Amino acid sequence: MIRGTALGGALTALATAAAGVFLAAAVSTTPASAAGTGTGYLHTNGNQIVDSTGATVRLTGINWFGMETDNKTFHGLWSSNPWRGQLDTMARLGYNTLRVPYSNDALKPGATATGINDFVNPDLIGLSPLQILDKVIDYAGSKGMRIILDRHRPTSAGQSPLWYTSTVSEATWINDWKMLAQRYAGNPTVIGADLHNEPHAEGTNPAATGACWGCGDTTRDWRLAAERAGNAILGVQPNWLIFVEGVSCPSGGLSNVWDNDPSNDEDCGWWGGNLSKAGQFPVRLSVANRLVYSPHEYATSVYRQTWFDAPDYPANMPAIWDKYFGYLYKQNIAPIMMGEFGSTLADPKDKVWLEKLMAYTGTGVTGMSFTYWSWNPNSGDTGGIALDDWTNINTTKQAILQPYLIAPNGGGPTGGPTGGPTGGPTGGPTSTPPGACTATYRQVNAWQGGFQGELTVKNTGTAAVNPWTVTWSWPSGVTLGSGWNATVTQSGTTVTAAAPSHAPSLAAGASVTVGFTANGTASAPATVKLNGASC
Repeated sequence: MIRGTALGGALTALATAAAGVFLAAAVSTTPASAAGTGTGYLHTNGNQIVDSTGATVRLTGINWFGMETDNKTFHGLWSSNPWRGQLDTMARLGYNTLRVPYSNDALKPGATATGINDFVNPDLIGLSPLQILDKVIDYAGSKGMRIILDRHRPTSAGQSPLWYTSTVSEATWINDWKMLAQRYAGNPTVIGADLHNEPHAEGTNPAATGACWGCGDTTRDWRLAAERAGNAILGVQPNWLIFVEGVSCPSGGLSNVWDNDPSNDEDCGWWGGNLSKAGQFPVRLSVANRLVYSPHEYATSVYRQTWFDAPDYPANMPAIWDKYFGYLYKQNIAPIMMGEFGSTLADPKDKVWLEKLMAYTGTGVTGMSFTYWSWNPNSGDTGGIALDDWTNINTTKQAILQPYLIAPNGGGPTGGPTGGPTGGPTGGPTSTPPGACTATYRQVNAWQGGFQGELTVKNTGTAAVNPWTVTWSWPSGVTLGSGWNATVTQSGTTVTAAAPSHAPSLAAGASVTVGFTANGTASAPATVKLNGASC
């Protein structure tokens, strides 16, 4: 899940060390802007991410964790919402990028994925963690989403301050990254590597043992390690972006608050969130225009940093963000992609924090990129966008994020230059008169009390149907469980599958497959219609 805690100075460091805190678990168009996530592989230009045509792309994504835990695959696969249905919702809401945390345990030969509802996800039965990841990447790519892989933990047991441990060497870390780069070479859905999650301080200065930035010690200097791993990856896959997080304390150690020497009380930040030394000691990669800095930023539900109780809160926050990472963007040094940020919003201060942080990232396509933590509702200190049923969403959080989201494929809600959500193309959707269609049904699975199916409808007419709607009927007693690839609802015996906002049009000759689970006796859809025309 999440990560570690924050270190906001001497007293914060003391509290953290004493408690041993480890927290369980970050568009509109302007000239030369790209719809959704753009075309081809991405690279950087100053503080912007751009696509293969040079058009600016803003990544507005979300984290879906689980592959870094003992389950070794995405959490929520145990729910009644199929994995495709969850990705459908993410894309429909406007998340154009998925950050996928993993541990090296999940990459081992013979690794087994657990916590999967076989009835709901029969297509995942018997697959390895990497094979499940393959399917998620393929489906996300079909929706125009991008994937960032995040080495979250060396093992599923927990995070580490350094990129290696006594059981997982630097060589293993790099070799696994090279394997992933080779596995997904040629697939531009996978755009890059977040090298190691939340490097942070450990040990009391001057006997620091944690990750430093710019200290020159090759066993602890995260900046140098990021160069080694990043260049090894680029040697295999030169098209990837390399995402580099910060540290917590640039020295790599905690301050001794009992020494009565304020000069040693280092200014520290969140685990992975302190990039204050990156300007002085930049990460140097062998391929130009591939570096993206990726800080983490949290609120009081994760740790109550001193700045949350400052008299001038929240007016003090922009200067804090400037110091830790924002200067890199403002000085046009490199793009920023906030890899993690989130809160339960239980404290009113956190709602203000999230609103101010999103405003700080900027509106429109040129703003800072981000992947929110998290989709998962089971992140103990932040909660998620998904509610506990993994189907419905937290509308309070979503309403704050929505103006900044740029949907994949250029569809769905977008941020616009003024930061306000829009309802689609000017004038609203157009409707084409119904034409001819054909329908094919496949029963995927059945069990006592329910079944899973796929209904494929082809537009055999001569014009696009926009927006499309498919309806069918079921016998009395058959009820909808869940649906995907459309917004699926039921009224009486009639089921309606409405086009998702990111794909409202069904072109002439094109097909759409609506998946669903249902309760009751397995029954094929009857009286199938496309926008009122019988198939």
